[in-house]
Amino acid sequence: MQRNWQPKPGDPVVRRPRVQETRPVTIRIPLRTPRLRPINSPMTLIGGLTALIAIGTVLLMLPFASASGEWSSPMSALFTATSAATVTGLVVVDTPTHWSFAGQAIIWLLILVGGLGWMTMAGFIYILLGQRITLPQRMAFREGLGDTRIGGILRAIRNLMVTALALQLVGGLLLTINFAASLGMSLPEAAWHGVFQAVSGFNNAGFTTLPDSQSLSAFREDLVTLGVMAFLIMLGGLSFAVISDLVRVRRFSRFSLDTKIIVVASVALWALGALVVFGFEYDRPETLGAMPLGQKVVHAAFESITARAAGFSTINTGVLNSATIFFIMGLMFIGTASASAGGGIRLNTLGVVVATIVASIRGQDHVTAFGREVSPFQVHRAIAVTILGFLLVFVVAFILTGTESAHEPFINLLFEVFSAVGTVGLSTGITPDLSVVGQLMIIVTMVVGRIGPLALGLALVHHEGRSPLYRYPTERVRIG
Repeated sequence: MQRNWQPKPGDPVVRRPRVQETRPVTIRIPLRTPRLRPINSPMTLIGGLTALIAIGTVLLMLPFASASGEWSSPMSALFTATSAATVTGLVVVDTPTHWSFAGQAIIWLLILVGGLGWMTMAGFIYILLGQRITLPQRMAFREGLGDTRIGGILRAIRNLMVTALALQLVGGLLLTINFAASLGMSLPEAAWHGVFQAVSGFNNAGFTTLPDSQSLSAFREDLVTLGVMAFLIMLGGLSFAVISDLVRVRRFSRFSLDTKIIVVASVALWALGALVVFGFEYDRPETLGAMPLGQKVVHAAFESITARAAGFSTINTGVLNSATIFFIMGLMFIGTASASAGGGIRLNTLGVVVATIVASIRGQDHVTAFGREVSPFQVHRAIAVTILGFLLVFVVAFILTGTESAHEPFINLLFEVFSAVGTVGLSTGITPDLSVVGQLMIIVTMVVGRIGPLALGLALVHHEGRSPLYRYPTERVRIG
């Protein structure tokens, strides 16, 4: 039919559309998941920590690292290197007596690098080499630092390195002066023990090189040492972003939501933990019973501060009341602030979960805290971290119950698992008696407890703020 054809008057015209012209056109756009660059991939955390542990294990196995001048067993070296790199503090051999000065120096370096974190170290190396840092990498560094902004992230990394090293140096200097005066040590010996304890305290590691002392039990009456260590532990558990807010802003009303949650949760848990330890251990002669009232208050507060982070102790954890041990498990599981030297599910996560529960009880559609709304993405992430943490505890405790229950009480095994998950380092004394399978499970748990939340954050950072292309129909589910 000709294109310019026109019907004549009276001609019937039947118009039928052509199928090819009326068929809808489908344009397919492949949805490509952004390829994770090496620095902002969760595998970088695993690879970096694995390499650090492997190097530490090989060095600690060598004869020069042991006090006896003999080869150390691979399991002892692996467990110690993992505990130091993950800043946990659980040990299978006595640090002051088993390891030589060189071995202790290796542990000290592992604590220093592990405490600062792989992401911070990687960012600092990028700065030193003058490498260009892309936007996804800046987002990854933001996760590692616990910051909320992308701009100025390089300056934040430099400030973190300088601040962390300066605080540890000042703490080491104060401890050196005190050790030289109170313990009669020579200046070089006091300097070594002071610097080691300061680094171990700030990085919440729980290792100690002090001879003839079960953790910090030799300093029950030394308020200077306990005060310096408590201050370092608290600073290391707050994270650089919170410390920066506290120094620059100084007014609670102007703090970021992240800082408000961490400050309120920290103070509340420190006070609650001190009250629990003081109440349940007040008249028990094995712990606080024989002390005067002032010392009871000091040691109860110190145990509360160290229970969520460092693992130092002035009293024997193995003889604590069962109620105290059970409560400390909860403190270890919560842990410290995100991007800090400590572990656990983090105070930030706890704050979001509590805010979600309050919003649910009030029947609110949105989660709010301190006059700010929390995004659904972060709510889901907090719930995921909490549930995965409980799942990790359940699985490891279940395996240990099968391999160790013949000679260890269940509550001691559960306490060991919570200590490894929170990278705290407190123990009832069963760590050296665990079987090879048990020690391997604790090793894996320490690694997951240290990098798990951050690895999950790096895996999800590229999905944050992305709107779904479609949504399914809503249907009600019966709950409760």
